[in-house]
Amino acid sequence: MSFRPLHDRVVVRRVDSEEKTAGGIIIPDTAKEKPSEGVIVSVGPGARDDSGKVVALDVKEGDRVLFGKWSGTEVKVGGEDLLIMKESDIMGVIEG
Repeated sequence: MSFRPLHDRVVVRRVDSEEKTAGGIIIPDTAKEKPSEGVIVSVGPGARDDSGKVVALDVKEGDRVLFGKWSGTEVKVGGEDLLIMKESDIMGVIEG
């Protein structure tokens, strides 16, 4: 099953966070915060400007991004937990 978001929305798969702190303490699953980092799975065609032209998104499939803690809507597509959010909810792209 494939899913294509509309307009300026993107589909993001969360990236698992580290299970240890810098000091080596193992964090149990119940105490972990949801990571605010993910990989773009799919992007919409873009938003329309005032004149009706489609403005392409700045992110693309495969980009690793940071987003706000409460950003997006959690959905399950094909048995996989994903997030759907607007491009404006993304704070930046991790490069390198």
